[in-house]
Amino acid sequence: MLSNEYRILVINPGSTSTKIGVFDNKRSIFEKTLRHDAEKLNTFSTIIDQYEFRKQTILETLDEEGINISKLNAVCARGGLLRPIEGGTYTVNDDMIEDLRKGFAGQHASNLGGIIAFEIAAALNIPAYIVDPVVVDEMEEIAKISGIPSIQRRSIFHALNQKAVARRVAADLNKKYEDLNLIITHMGGGITVGAHKNGRVIDVNNGLHGDGPFSPERAGTVPAGDLVAMCYSGDFYREEMMKKLVGHGGLVGYLGTNDATKVEKMIKAGDQKATLIYNAMAYQIAKEIGSASAVLKGKVDAIVLTGGLAYGKTFVKEISSYVDWIADVYVFPGENELQALAEGALRVLRKEEEAKHYPNEKMVSKVF
Repeated sequence: MLSNEYRILVINPGSTSTKIGVFDNKRSIFEKTLRHDAEKLNTFSTIIDQYEFRKQTILETLDEEGINISKLNAVCARGGLLRPIEGGTYTVNDDMIEDLRKGFAGQHASNLGGIIAFEIAAALNIPAYIVDPVVVDEMEEIAKISGIPSIQRRSIFHALNQKAVARRVAADLNKKYEDLNLIITHMGGGITVGAHKNGRVIDVNNGLHGDGPFSPERAGTVPAGDLVAMCYSGDFYREEMMKKLVGHGGLVGYLGTNDATKVEKMIKAGDQKATLIYNAMAYQIAKEIGSASAVLKGKVDAIVLTGGLAYGKTFVKEISSYVDWIADVYVFPGENELQALAEGALRVLRKEEEAKHYPNEKMVSKVF
């Protein structure tokens, strides 16, 4: 490893797997997805209880692969369900560990990332970071008004991939991310459309169970009155209604699958319903992009389509046909989260930006 290179271990925990990678600067030298046996995971009473098991699995894998962890300069993990914070790279500290352990905004496997990174890094006397967790909140105050005083619009979106792709587009345009107005659309199991103004996501739909386009498995915005009527019909339990919004909504609800490639095969076979529903998803995404262009007052430097659905050329073409008059459409298929984590840590190590302190109280959302 050259003297001007930084070696970074990156960790991205999922529900039944943990993705890890080792990067020399931006160059990946090792990546692997560690699959965890469901029976083993079920022996832990809570998700947080899994951290020691997952940490040891990571360390054993690195040792088996001949990776000398003493040469690491930093450990960086995907952030979990923390307090609302502005985007950036954060040093993992005691306050963050406490919120990750107790699940401040909910329990999720991503909460394990910061804890594992901190423990590995502490043993090596190197820094631990997280980058752009899903709770990044840079929404303007006006964007949070919902129409019901006791309900506030929330910023929950694919911040890590959106921010990483935004920087790549900026590099392609030979400009700084902070000098551009961009509309970034992440299209995966959930779909989020962010209005990026001068380096901040000033408005974005809640891609979990809030609003926006329907997706392969989520309902997105639905007629509120009809939804309330279903809730009080006596036919469904609360958990069943939540499943209709997340898990059984979108393509799953209409077509019985969340696999876009299967839907495309159905379309090629002449399935008219599949054609209508797939085109409707593209239509709703385009509508959300149009809304974001209004938020940016028509001053849009580029529109970006990313995530797994961006591999579908016909799907991308359908969306572009609605919105390419607004700005040029760039396509970055997939989501390279390990690379994005490494780049976030690298910017701090190179002193291109300063690591932020958690919690950043000025960014915590107001509740009306």
